[in-house]
Amino acid sequence: MSLYEQLQERQEQNRPVRVGVIGAGKFGTMFLAQVLRIPGVHVVGVADLRVDVAKSNMRYAGWIDEQMEASSLDTALQSGATNIGQDAMALINHSGIEIIIECTGNPVIAVDHALAAFAAGKHVISATVEADAVCGAALVARARAAGVIYSQAYGDQPAMTVELVDWARTCGFEVAAAGRGHKWKPEYRFSTPDTIWDYWGVTAEKAERGRLNPKMFNSFLDGTKPAIESAAISNATGLNAPTNGLTYPSGSIDDIASLMRPRNEGGVLETAGMVEVISSIADDGTMIPNDIRQGVWVVVKATTEYQKNCFEEYMVSTDNSGLYYCNFKRFHLIGLELGLSVGSVGIREEATGASKEFRSDVVAVSKKNLKAGEMLDGEGGYCVAGQLRPSRISVPMRALPLGLTGDIKLLRDVPVDTILTYDDVKIDESLNAVKLRRECEAMV
Repeated sequence: MSLYEQLQERQEQNRPVRVGVIGAGKFGTMFLAQVLRIPGVHVVGVADLRVDVAKSNMRYAGWIDEQMEASSLDTALQSGATNIGQDAMALINHSGIEIIIECTGNPVIAVDHALAAFAAGKHVISATVEADAVCGAALVARARAAGVIYSQAYGDQPAMTVELVDWARTCGFEVAAAGRGHKWKPEYRFSTPDTIWDYWGVTAEKAERGRLNPKMFNSFLDGTKPAIESAAISNATGLNAPTNGLTYPSGSIDDIASLMRPRNEGGVLETAGMVEVISSIADDGTMIPNDIRQGVWVVVKATTEYQKNCFEEYMVSTDNSGLYYCNFKRFHLIGLELGLSVGSVGIREEATGASKEFRSDVVAVSKKNLKAGEMLDGEGGYCVAGQLRPSRISVPMRALPLGLTGDIKLLRDVPVDTILTYDDVKIDESLNAVKLRRECEAMV
């Protein structure tokens, strides 16, 4: 049976997959908009510190008040409605919920939620990929020890890229590279929430209509989110990070196969088997037609003459050698596609992507001259951006993970465009995120 048919069967049996959603921001709301149309899934509860905003977002996404009227989680289970509240831990610890969907976007809080969910015997689907970049391999190990699943969120680019890599390897291809697209110029790494909408190409009015968070979207533009997602792909697939970070080669979809070859074969890769991000902006600043800005891709290499001949016989678009072929999804739909993770975890008991190792890291790099005593403002803010590095390089240098830069104090001055280290800040070693981070560092 297909996944959809199995969900239909669960609906007919009045035995839905019961989930709790933590965080009703953009990603959470996008999923909540779709779940109204997905059979066999019951959102028992939604936890958000701003209940009024959560309800407003859900109404905007198509929910009616009767669907949000459950006075408690117990009532929600009995009635089929949904309880909206502030208490994430109540959601996590309720025996009637099978899966926790973590959508806060805050890696420190997300780690706390995940560990509590594991202790309560719950699977976790994490849309907070920042936590994956900080300590994903340790989270997966903790979930496995608890007998539950920790999964990346389908709809986000890492899980979708992992799926393409799995397709390639299962079909018997050698993976040369995999990654996502992005709109990139070098100056974007210094972007702040004040400059985001002009750079992004969205009017302030459209941003307000879509209830878009400027800090979150700035984390995409300044290279932080591409680095975080590339780390998640690397750690889930075993592909390597470039030594000095992502290079953002420019190209259209038709150029990817040629770009994603080792340098000694005419491409831009240090070596085969890497993650990378393709820019949709040409060197002259113009947008490239047929771009992959919102999508994901994998490049495979024909390792036999027979494979190469098949590419030619079936008129597959390849590089000029005929050896490299790019498979891609041009768009990702973010939370609108999360139902695939819910079905995969809830029905098949399979993660849609999970970090198996700590191969790649995201380090914090200063956007300006920082002063001792200044408070860092985390992802997408005014102080730091994230850059990808191999963990074998970042760990020995004690590089500060981007995901731990929210509201921490600088102990000394740091010049602009410098990788911060643990020695530059005051770290709270009692945080679960820090403890799991130490477990990952010990893996290197």
